[in-house]
This record gives sequence, structure tokens and C-alpha cells, in this order.
Amino acid sequence: MKTLYLECNMGAAGDMLMAALLELHENPDDFIFRLNNIGLKNTVITKEKASKCGIVGTHIKVLIDNKEEHEHEHHHHHHHNTLHNIEHTIGHLNISDNIKQNAISVYKLIAEAESHSHGVPVNQIHFHEVGELDAIADIVGVCMLIDELSPDKIISSPINVGKGHVHCSHGILPVPAPATAFILKGIPIYNDEIQGELCTPTGAALIKHFVQTFESMPLIKITNIGYGMGTKDFKRANCVRAFLGNIDGKKEKIIELICNLDDMTPEAVAFAQILLLDEGALDVYVTPIVMKKNRSGVMFSCLCSEEDKDKMVKLMFKHTTTLGIREICFNRYALDRELTYVETKHGKIRVKKATGFGVEKTKPEFEDIARLVKIHNP
Repeated sequence: MKTLYLECNMGAAGDMLMAALLELHENPDDFIFRLNNIGLKNTVITKEKASKCGIVGTHIKVLIDNKEEHEHEHHHHHHHNTLHNIEHTIGHLNISDNIKQNAISVYKLIAEAESHSHGVPVNQIHFHEVGELDAIADIVGVCMLIDELSPDKIISSPINVGKGHVHCSHGILPVPAPATAFILKGIPIYNDEIQGELCTPTGAALIKHFVQTFESMPLIKITNIGYGMGTKDFKRANCVRAFLGNIDGKKEKIIELICNLDDMTPEAVAFAQILLLDEGALDVYVTPIVMKKNRSGVMFSCLCSEEDKDKMVKLMFKHTTTLGIREICFNRYALDRELTYVETKHGKIRVKKATGFGVEKTKPEFEDIARLVKIHNP
């Protein structure tokens, strides 16, 4: 599985994400040329080599009227754009509909966060015009790169948001800024000794929109690494690091729900087992045990996904006699599975194929083999 892993130990900003992804691209110069010809008026995007703590990576510059965005005092709102105007601008760029939809979705996350932070409706939110030209370039650039790199899955580390305060037109705000904090709801974040704003609203919105899971780096065979450099200097390298590679098989979290039973008939236990399997349990099994007072019983175990946990708990309480259920969370490593059909001289059979972690397995379905045996060897 082609996987993109983003290491955000120094936060995330739009230009840093674009620079990191650009280093993964097979032709960065051609990409920058095409990005500069999508129709962003008075805007020029350039790339340059930059070094942080001895590590060389790429820094992205967005020039508006031949000036970098920060020279226009981004935090002081002199001219403004509405979300409708931004959607109009993106809608008329020379990019695919899919990229347009992704870019607009990212902007809606920012608008929703600003709306919540300032207590006004989304349609009354105004964005700094010059700053938003810079943000449009970053957002559209990232959306284009994701589209062209086309990973099957995008994973990120937890996000380091920094700490302290940031100065803006509204005054001095805590880090992460309120809009950034709102966007990052539901995402694992942290801060450490680094003082300053490490994660911007644009970076947070891009992460929120594209990343499927947040975890430590999985078992991955790396094919390429990109370093996207920020502008500020810290005692640690200020960069987003992007890894492109392949994951064989998958790692997932599963739940085991367990209860002990000594007052159910075998028929009732079997009924509960079949019912949970029919309702989506990954597996249900019973283990003979000896309980208190030397009573023979069974340990009833249900394996399920985190999403199905509450449903399985309710079913176990309803269809068994237990008064309590234990829960254990496991990491499960699983091979990628595919069901194919094979024609034999006796008829068609299903064959399971499993691959991953350098292993490939095939096995015919027992029920199909048994059915053909009954037909041809009665």
C-alpha cells in the first residue's frame, strides 16, 4: 500500500507541507512551473534550498506583487476577502475539479474555525486579501501534490503546536491560536519546550482534511523522503518531514470483549456466538474454564473493531447472562486479503489470497471443496 507519512514534530504550516511534498515529486521544477500557470494573479511561487541545524531541505516562497507575504503584515487586515470570493477564485483556476473541491474543503475548515472563534456566521468571515493569496497558493499547491503523488493512505504523527503567545490584529493570543485549536479538535496534539506558534490554521486544515490516522511511524519501506523548511530558527530543525513508501499488510486496533459464563446452556451460548458474528464481530470463541465454587463454565470472547465495540457490548449483555464485560485493546497486524475465483475441472471454487510483510499465501475455501466432493464423490 502506497503510504505518505508526515512527521510534524515541529508543527505544520502550508508552505512547509508543500515544500516537503515537493521533494517527493519526481519533477519539482516542472511542478513549480505548472503551479505558477494555474491563474493566481500577481502571485509567483519559487522554491529554494534551505538549511536548518545542518539539514538541507526546500523552502517555498510566495511572492505577491514581488513581495513575500510577511512583508504585507499578514496580521493587520487592510483588505479582505469573503469565503465566497475565495471559492470563486479557486473555482476559476486551471486545475482539476477534484483539486478544486479539496482546496475549497480546506478553506471551509478555516472559515468554520474563524466563525467559531469570533462568534460570527461563516458568511461574515473576512480573510486578509494578500495573506489569503499566499494561503491559496499553499493550499492549492498541497492539493495538487497530494493528487499527483496519489498515496493510498496518509498518516501523520501527533502535531506539536508549540506554546506561548502570538501577536495578531486582535491582540495577544495563546498558542495554538483559537482557530488552529478548533481545527485540531479530535487530533492528537502536544507541546514541549519550543516557544512559538508551530502549527498555523492553514497547516492544521490541510492535515485535518487529508490525514486518515494519527500514530507513530508504521512499519514502512521508504522510497523517498522530503524536508519542508520553515522560516523561523529554533534549537531543533524547523521542518516537516514527509516519507513516501509502501506498507505491506496493515496494523489496526481491535477490541477483545470477555465475560465468564456458568449458567447458560450450550445451545444459548452457540446462539449468542452466531448472533455476534452475524452482526459484524471479527471472531467469537468460547474457552472451557473452571470458575468459583468449582463450577464448569466458559469464557466468552468477542473480537471487534473499535467502531463496533458499543454495539457488541449491548448484544453481549442482551444475549448472555453476564453482569460484567472486560475490555482489552490490541494492535493487530493483518495481511491484505483478496478473494478470487478459480475454475477447476470439477467446478468453480473461491480462493483466498493474502499478502504482506514479505509473505504471500493462498488457500481454497473449505466449503467449496466440500461441496464439490459431495457432488463428485457421493
